[in-house]
This record gives sequence, structure tokens and C-alpha cells, in this order.
Amino acid sequence: MQKEILLDLVTKKMPFGKYKGRLICDIPEHYLVWMHRKGFPEGKLGMWLNTMYEIRVNGLEYILIELKKKIQLGEL
Repeated sequence: MQKEILLDLVTKKMPFGKYKGRLICDIPEHYLVWMHRKGFPEGKLGMWLNTMYEIRVNGLEYILIELKKKIQLGEL
């Protein structure tokens, strides 16, 4: 996975819908599952949501937790 994509997941916010304004990494799994069934939007947002879906269903959240901590501490 590209580092830039992971950084986007912990810094970019959802631009619309029920979770507008939330970081992509903080969107609940049930919403990602719903979006997966419905179809992710085109472009970067769709790629971010799909990546977040894959991270969640494969139990890889720990990757983002550590990255988010480093950003909050100003280490990145």
C-alpha cells in the first residue's frame, strides 16, 4: 500500500453524507460495508473508501492507529 494513500486516510475528511466532516479512517465499518454494496464513488474518494473497507474487513486498523498518533504528535 502506498504511504500517500495511508496518509490521506488519516487526514482527509468525508465530503458528504451522514459522516460528512469525519476523517476517512473514522468512518464506521457498517457504512463502509453499505458503500461497498452500493458502489464506491469515482475518483480518489472512492479509492480511499475502498481502501478503508479493505483495511477494516482484514483487521488492519492498527496500521492507521500508529500513523494517526504520529501525525497528532507532529512526527510526520
